[in-house]
Formats: sequence, structure tokens, C-alpha cells
Amino acid sequence: MFEDFRLKAFAQVAATGSFTSAAKALGVSQPAISQHIAELEKSAGGKLFERRRGNVALTARGRLFLEQCEPILEGYRRLDSTFRTPESVLIKGVLHEGRKTNILILHDRFADLDAPEDTPADRILEADGMAILPSLFNTHTHAAMTLLRGYADDLPLQEWLEKHIWPFEENLQPEDIRHGCELAVREMTAGGTTFFSDMYFDFEECVAAVEASGMRAAIGITLLDGHPKSQTEAIKDYIKNWRDPSGGRIQFVMAPHSIYTVSAERLKRCAEFARRHGMLLHIHLAETRKEVEDCIRDHGTTPVRYLDKLGFLGQDVLAVHCVHVDAEEWKILAKRGVTVAHCPCSNMKLGSGRFPYELALESGCRITLGTDGVSSNNNLDLREEMKFAALLAKLGGDASLLPAAEVFRWATKNGADFFGIDAGEIAAGKQADAILVDLGEPRMQPLHNLVSNWVYSADSSCIRHTLCAGCVLF
Repeated sequence: MFEDFRLKAFAQVAATGSFTSAAKALGVSQPAISQHIAELEKSAGGKLFERRRGNVALTARGRLFLEQCEPILEGYRRLDSTFRTPESVLIKGVLHEGRKTNILILHDRFADLDAPEDTPADRILEADGMAILPSLFNTHTHAAMTLLRGYADDLPLQEWLEKHIWPFEENLQPEDIRHGCELAVREMTAGGTTFFSDMYFDFEECVAAVEASGMRAAIGITLLDGHPKSQTEAIKDYIKNWRDPSGGRIQFVMAPHSIYTVSAERLKRCAEFARRHGMLLHIHLAETRKEVEDCIRDHGTTPVRYLDKLGFLGQDVLAVHCVHVDAEEWKILAKRGVTVAHCPCSNMKLGSGRFPYELALESGCRITLGTDGVSSNNNLDLREEMKFAALLAKLGGDASLLPAAEVFRWATKNGADFFGIDAGEIAAGKQADAILVDLGEPRMQPLHNLVSNWVYSADSSCIRHTLCAGCVLF
């Protein structure tokens, strides 16, 4: 893609000692090879090859030229490997569902989970000693808040937000948001995450960071009361005219922050706009006891019932946190088809409370996992989130509640399904979003149960490759 073909032709002739053999290896004619070499010899100011009976050999000038040529060709190979999207990838000798196999990816999807070892491909990943698993889908975060890692820790939510986080954010410039998003992208891909759902400001900066990274994202158009009408109208125009620069990896969602920062009228307008334009909705809901108490005081009912009365809830809604939700409200969420994003680490750190696992599971609602922002976590490690979720569930006294396989589904397929991404599992025809995990790592041995090891034992150091749409991101 990036190479000078003349240099490639020269190196091939030098390796084979034959113009004819080089032409055959490169799939071109012998006269074409001769022409390329003649052009190089003209530029180099002398002969690069001696013609002998039956073969050719490098001249002294040719040997010097090859010495300078080889690092250039290696640089081209690195460029090609990093930036060219391969049409095919063969993952060789990888463990899948308990047996070693070869997996072929064509374009951006799994094409064959039992491919012959000699299957031709643009890129070969040698995966002996590794296992393949679906990559992770982080359904709630604030990517640019990587800039607040370790800032204003150990404070209750309202004090944390109003006295520390919001004042800090008022000073952030667009370039700061870009840097924060770029840091988040690097952290997530290293941790096996290929998708995140974001809620923050200056969303154009997040678009740029995601487009360059190769990841997927649902980028929230974050709304709060106080935004001027002119800004709101400009955002609407931007959405109507937007074209995805990533070829399908990025989508926009409407993200009214919460019931305590967005008025009833604006919540209704936001939902109506989203549904008219086929967009999903993303909102914080019932995160703290104070939020519930304030909602009862101001609206005479609880947050879930309030949103239901407004006609906001539906199958297109991702409700984040839902810590303080009673049994009847869980039935409302299930009836409306709402998906819930659970953020255990953030809930613990901010003292928000224990997620009602028993009610959530009984309701039948689709549950996904999010890390929340780094300022309330303090990382974007969704694998760690799986472990905390599974352990917190068991604090109720039932050790069988939320087993590893189920919380793993929350972090993979459930998130992919809500956002309409045909991924979240290793299966023929699915999008090739996956991780390769090193089974030689001590945390992955012995291998009684791969998913249990991944959920309860491993960490991101066990990941060797992160793939999104068939491209290696990490």
C-alpha cells in the first residue's frame, strides 16, 4: 500500500537471483521487472546486477543499495501493518470452545471458525498458547474524564459533582477533551474494550479520537438545562447533516444527563427528537437515594415512575445506574423494554449503594456493564467491572447469583445487542471484535474454566491482541 514497488522488485531479484523468478513471485511480467530495475539503476548511477548465464548477482553497488533498501522496506511493512485494513486475517492455533483451531476473518467478520492451516490471508496472527474471547462493550463512561483521574476522591456524589467536578470542567478547552479521549481510547483498547458509550461535552473531539483509533463508540449529545437555544439548534443541525467518517463504527445518541439537570419539557423534546431521527437515548437514573428523595419532593413520585409518566421510557433507552429502584419500578423498566447499564465500581466509590441484583435479574431487563468515568472509578477496565459486579451480587447471601458466564454476557453480547452491533460473540458471520488472551500467564492457569479465569482471575496484562472489525488495535 505504502511501498515503492521498484524497491520490492529489486529485493525480490536479489533474493532469487532471477528476473523470471522475481516476476512470478510478485505476479507481474518479466519485462516489468526489467523496467523497474533499469529505472533504479539509472537513479543509482550504475549497475545493480551482473547478468550471468542462468542468473543474476548483485554488483558492489547493488550490495550497498540492498543494505540501504532493506530498512526502507521494513519501514513500509510496518506502515502497512499499522494502517492498512487487511481484507483477510488468519488466527492460527487459537483455543476456541475447548479446542485449537484456525479462525479466518474476511473483511470485518468471522468467516470460518475451522479454517485449514494453509488458508491464504493478508495477515497471519500466530496464536498458539492463546484463547479467543469476545471483546468488551463499555456501555457507560465519560471518556475525557481520564483528565480527572485521582482528582477529588472519596467524596459523596453531590458534593463531588457540584463543588469539584463541575468547576474543574468549566475550564476545559476542546483540545483538553481531545487529549482526554485519546488517553481513554488507549486505556480501553489495551484492556480489551472495543466499544464505549460516551456522555460528555465537545462531542466532535470524541468523534475525532474514536475515528483515528479504530474503535467503535456511541457518542452522546449531552444535554443539560442552561444550554442556550442557539447551541441546541446548532447541535440539531449538526446531527441532521452528519456523515460517519469511520465507515460505520460511530453512532450518535441523545444523552440528557439526568432528571435533576434536565427539565421535564426538555426531556420530552429530547426523546421526541431522538425517536424522529432513529437515535438511542442514554440517561443517568436513580443513582442515589438523594436523587429519589428530591424527585419525590419535586414531582411527587420516584425517578422511574416520573420518566414513565413523561413517556420517556422505551426500548431505545439506556438507563444508567438504577441503584435505588423498587420491585414495581423494575417491572415498569422491563415492560417498556429499557436496557440498564450497571456501574459497580462507581456505585461503590461514590457510596451510591448496592445494585438490586435480585430484582434486576428477576425483572428480565437486559443488563449491561459500564465503568462510568475515571474520576469515579478510577479506570476504564471493564474486565475488573465484571469481577466486582459478580462479587457484589453475592453479598446478598446467594453465592450462585450472577455467575461468571452471565456477567460476561452483560459485558459483551448484551451491550452489543442494545447498540445494534452484530458482535459480542465468536461466531461465523459476526463482526470480528475479539481479544486473544495469553494462556501462559499464571493468572490463566490452570484452565478449568476459561470464562471464570477471565472474569475472576485475569487482568489486562493477559491480553495479547485486541481486534475490532478484524483490525488489530492493540
